[in-house]
Amino acid sequence: MKRILFVCLGNICRSCTAEEIMRVVLQREGLDKVVEVDSAGLISYHQGEQADPRMRSHASRRGYHITHLSRPVRMTDFYDFDLIIGMDDSNISRLHDLAPSIEEEAKIHRMTEYCVSKVADHVPDPYYGGAQGFENVIDILEDACEGLLQKIKG
Repeated sequence: MKRILFVCLGNICRSCTAEEIMRVVLQREGLDKVVEVDSAGLISYHQGEQADPRMRSHASRRGYHITHLSRPVRMTDFYDFDLIIGMDDSNISRLHDLAPSIEEEAKIHRMTEYCVSKVADHVPDPYYGGAQGFENVIDILEDACEGLLQKIKG
């Protein structure tokens, strides 16, 4: 089984949404039994909390139901997951700092590496913005998850 971990700062907006979108994509393709997805944050401030209500609302309008409870990245994640996907430069940098070895560091990728039609160098944090920020994040994540699916299938 392939295991993918999505990571952002607090695990209440971007990474949990990527997890849910990817879960839906995998179910649609019949790959949910061969690819497992999870998400985590680089800080534990929101540990045990649901996703931001604004993100849940925007995602729900598109048919995604985010049920994940925030959790911090654990050292064991570097061994347990095949891909660790960060949302922005800060996430990527921190993940590289945390990686216990070169082998585990090689598992770290940027979410936007997988974009197929969106031009974005990172997934912006919508937390301090308005509705359009949340919609933009979902647009980018939907595109990147489709690209990630192609990579998995390819």
